[in-house]
Amino acid sequence: MAQDEPSRENPNGQIGTAVIFENEHVRVWDMRVGPRGTKPWHHHKLPYVIVPITGGKVEIENTEGKVYRGEEQGGEAIWREAGEKHELRNLTDAPYQNVLVEIKQK
Repeated sequence: MAQDEPSRENPNGQIGTAVIFENEHVRVWDMRVGPRGTKPWHHHKLPYVIVPITGGKVEIENTEGKVYRGEEQGGEAIWREAGEKHELRNLTDAPYQNVLVEIKQK
């Protein structure tokens, strides 16, 4: 593994797949993970809201090894505080997608 690749020790992956909007208040990401795929290790430095598009079963493991498994429903809204460092795994045979809105603080 190259030194700059995302890992548990170096959670430097992108928050999402692509930024679809940004201004001085928010950064909005499209986030997609293929069937049985993984969103590499990343660090949420800002508080954020997740709005699942597809829903599905996901597994999130943080850098301390704690694992959370959940089933998200399309269209719900999920609040998360800043600071989390984790990897996300799609536990289904279908693509997973959400819109993630980072809240920029002044």
